[in-house]
Amino acid sequence: MLNMKITESMVSGIGGAIGIFLLSILTFSSDAPLLMAPFGASCVLLFSVPGSPLSQPKNVIGGHLISSLVGVVFVYMWPVTPVTLALAVALAITLMSLMKVTHPPAGADPIVILLGAKGFSFLIFPVLSGSILLVVVAFIFHRMTKLHTYPTLKTAQTNKPLQRSTNTLT
Repeated sequence: MLNMKITESMVSGIGGAIGIFLLSILTFSSDAPLLMAPFGASCVLLFSVPGSPLSQPKNVIGGHLISSLVGVVFVYMWPVTPVTLALAVALAITLMSLMKVTHPPAGADPIVILLGAKGFSFLIFPVLSGSILLVVVAFIFHRMTKLHTYPTLKTAQTNKPLQRSTNTLT
């Protein structure tokens, strides 16, 4: 049992390494940047817990796209301050939750974009293209290793709104 856990953990690390390596190679060999720091955290979810609702393609791609769009809009609208950084992250979290595409690593995207003063082209390279490529790598990797099914086919309910308790003392 312990050997299986060690093997699974090593395979997860290898998957993350392959994903980042491929994005790095493509970035260094072209004029199209496909890599950003939050993708390292995305690899943790994609390769270590691929069955999580937070790891599913719509969450990875949609979460990064929505959060990055928030960051880019903030770059054009307001100067970078502690308040705008906090508000951009808050809005990204809110929109991901509302659109049911929560992906925790994407919460860092507005910070990366605001601090780097990135424009709308950043949404295509690296955000959209890089997140799609990571999902494709995860799909192929999990098919080859056969340790996990990715993406999951079950419909998981994520981002359920908080509900107030209707229990009252009478």
